[in-house]
Amino acid sequence: MDTKIFQLNEIEKAAQLLNEGELIAFPTETVYGLGANAQDETAVKKVYAAKGRPSDNPLIVHVASMAEVKKYVAEVPFAAQKLMEKYWPGPLTIIFRTKPGVFSKTVTGGLESVAMRMPDNTATLALIKATGKPLVGPSANTSGKPSPTTAQHVYHDLHEKIAGVLDGGKTGVGLESTVLDMTDPKNPVILRPGAMTREVIEAVIGPIDTDRHQVSKEEKPKAPGMKYKHYSPNEPVVIVKGSNDQWQKAIDYYQLQGEKVGLLANEECIRFFETTVTDTFSLGKKDGIADAAKLLYAGLRYFETTEATVILAEAHEAEGLGDAYMNRLEKAAGNHYFQ
Repeated sequence: MDTKIFQLNEIEKAAQLLNEGELIAFPTETVYGLGANAQDETAVKKVYAAKGRPSDNPLIVHVASMAEVKKYVAEVPFAAQKLMEKYWPGPLTIIFRTKPGVFSKTVTGGLESVAMRMPDNTATLALIKATGKPLVGPSANTSGKPSPTTAQHVYHDLHEKIAGVLDGGKTGVGLESTVLDMTDPKNPVILRPGAMTREVIEAVIGPIDTDRHQVSKEEKPKAPGMKYKHYSPNEPVVIVKGSNDQWQKAIDYYQLQGEKVGLLANEECIRFFETTVTDTFSLGKKDGIADAAKLLYAGLRYFETTEATVILAEAHEAEGLGDAYMNRLEKAAGNHYFQ
């Protein structure tokens, strides 16, 4: 299959292929999603096959308006309605109890709930409207690898496996959406942190009791990113936290093991160590968590093109957007910190 790169003036052509049961990747404000008609089970199964995705990992359904949600869910809790009015379109996915028979178990991962969001991207909203159907949209990458933030990333992973990619340039946020479980309206739970932080959600609906970012091997995940290893490049990733002394110890340790060290860190740290390591990728200014989040996946992917055999990656405080950044980085590293 020849994978075509569609420009923004070719949305109708991309929509036609989606209606024919093909797969089209699309840009969002977070990462690129792999689109298929959410009500075409054969097409949805192609998504799992193209990505190599576990079949019990549910998919997020993307819509072009808040009104569409009521077609597919059993109820829209008052708190969810307030969040949608405040933050949609935006990087917030909400899990609802689904109406019976609306989506196949291939979409829901065998659960009686469905995850839905309205992406903040004009081109993709136009694509959904042109298709006339809700679209599933997991990250458009090989399952387990860093999510794509450019059309070129998608093409690298999925060329000859999907019909096309709608090229919307680089994504803005760089990390997947926050996933909020509201199947129990009295106990909303963040299942996956993202740019929509706990603080901004609580400002609208009040306190959220707990976060739950992982499940056991026996449980079915209610949201992507909870159960399986994710976001990992081919090279092992090791998280470094602390001063330049700690970075120096980590570099020395791995170089003594014969490793070629890649440095994924802020520009100040890179300036200090760049002559002593094999390669570097800047995450922006020191303490600049927004830049670090936006650039994390691009940095992890970058080292797959270099001679680096181990990636030393910078830790941030797990608060606000840093919670989402560290969630993704810890999964990429398998929670491996340099001690």
